[in-house]
Amino acid sequence: MMLSIISYLAGMLTIVSPCILPVLPFVFARADRPFLRHTLPLLAGMAVTFAAVTTLGATVGAWAAQVNEIGRYVAIAALALFGLTLVSPHLAAFFTRPIVALGNRLSVRAGDGIGGSVLLGIATGLLWAPCAGPVLGLILTGAAARGTGSLLVAYGAGAATSLALAVLAGGRVLLAMKRSLGFGVRLRQGLGGAVLAAVCIIALGLDSSLLARLSYAGTAGIEQSLLQHSAAPQPRAVEGGFPSLAGATAWLNSGPLTAERLRGKTVLVNFWTYSCINCIRSLPYVDAWAEKYRDKGLVVIGVHTPEFAFEKIQGNVERAIRRFHVAYPVAIDSEFRIWRAFANNYWPAQYLIDAEGRIRYHNFGEGHYRQTEEAIQALLSDSTGRFVAPRAKAEQAAPDLTALRSGETYVGYRHTANFASPEGIAADRERDYTIGPLAVNRWALDGSWTIAAERAISARPGGAILFRFSARDLHLVLGIPPDGRPVRFQVTIDGRAPGPDHGTDIDAQGHGTITETRLYQLVRQSDEMGPRLFEIRFLDAEAEAYAFTFG
Repeated sequence: MMLSIISYLAGMLTIVSPCILPVLPFVFARADRPFLRHTLPLLAGMAVTFAAVTTLGATVGAWAAQVNEIGRYVAIAALALFGLTLVSPHLAAFFTRPIVALGNRLSVRAGDGIGGSVLLGIATGLLWAPCAGPVLGLILTGAAARGTGSLLVAYGAGAATSLALAVLAGGRVLLAMKRSLGFGVRLRQGLGGAVLAAVCIIALGLDSSLLARLSYAGTAGIEQSLLQHSAAPQPRAVEGGFPSLAGATAWLNSGPLTAERLRGKTVLVNFWTYSCINCIRSLPYVDAWAEKYRDKGLVVIGVHTPEFAFEKIQGNVERAIRRFHVAYPVAIDSEFRIWRAFANNYWPAQYLIDAEGRIRYHNFGEGHYRQTEEAIQALLSDSTGRFVAPRAKAEQAAPDLTALRSGETYVGYRHTANFASPEGIAADRERDYTIGPLAVNRWALDGSWTIAAERAISARPGGAILFRFSARDLHLVLGIPPDGRPVRFQVTIDGRAPGPDHGTDIDAQGHGTITETRLYQLVRQSDEMGPRLFEIRFLDAEAEAYAFTFG
């Protein structure tokens, strides 16, 4: 229930997010007509279509993504037709002839009915590409884990509610303008022009790239605040009993632990996965708490629950534990049993359990480190008031939120967005891709690639990935071929060697090597942090790329 409420509130926040801007002209095009007969059916059609398409994308495979892409093109054509009929009465008359059924349904003359509004809403829903902020990522993860689209329905309903409120206010303004100034035809033509402009923006991919520059950091901050505060109880609250730890497939750094064996101890359970940048950046604090409070009765347990298939391999997790110097016990939760026992939905997530086996505090996502440590101190009766301040380096350093304008982007077709290669995605089969002009937050492939559900695999040497990003740091989860061969690559920024802006996993000339499947820091800028063109070109075949993250 709580997650559904969060999903609904997150949908309402869409109204202040740049990704909603291309949708507004279609909604306001009928704002001067009766709300119940026109706007409400339009919004209902939009919300239901969005929920249906994203549910398919979250629960099934490549064919859903391909169907959605076809539907997108059909919707672009239909909405362009609708915009033209608003601009030109002659075109409206022509397209309302019976021989053109779709034009007839979307035209102004036939648009007086509920059916036309629903059809317009369906077309709008097919084009709606919401911002991939942390809340929507959580909603998609929850939908996939549960096999249900209820969270996505709640998100779509929230967005429709906020749009309805905007139309109710804006519709009155439009009516007053028409009655007082008598410029109905010009107003209709202006709305038609806005619709056509929005169609052009969507067709060119600017709805999820150029517009994202306007307020990505701002809306991401609002979403993160919602995510944190909606589930941040007081440290003294009792939230439930200690769930079972029996579902682990293996334990590292210790033998199996149980809730019964830990009775009498204060326990911090940290859910993480080793290629998640948010988890990586929170690890220094968890490590510091484990060391500082060990002798005062705190037991820290890491629960490694995978996001990608390669994170289920125990050897990969063992290497990550050595890399990040994790010394406390880690449960390998590759079958999500402990995850489900805690009813968890987040990476990272911390649960604090008192000596009597009761959950007393939790924190989801990055941040709130001081509040979490205050909760630890309260349960340990540690009144020193001093807090850890780990010196995190490389990819574990805190992000620069003031410069952050790019969000996590998956490369596999299951959750990808903003793909700009003109050939489109050919799921699970090899295809030659090319690049063209890239707007901010758009990415493309160059060369021969196979795009699978979770990753893209380069078929031959010379394949490249390009991404126009805006952030201080750029990370990319990369993998090696099944036979374990290393893969060499070279990075450029704006066509040049990165020099002092290179990340920890490459040198100043941009040279690097994939030696294991993990997150690689490829860019760490010191000065200019505006939009820049990143390119990584693989000198050997069978490189695997999973997801971009930024900081």
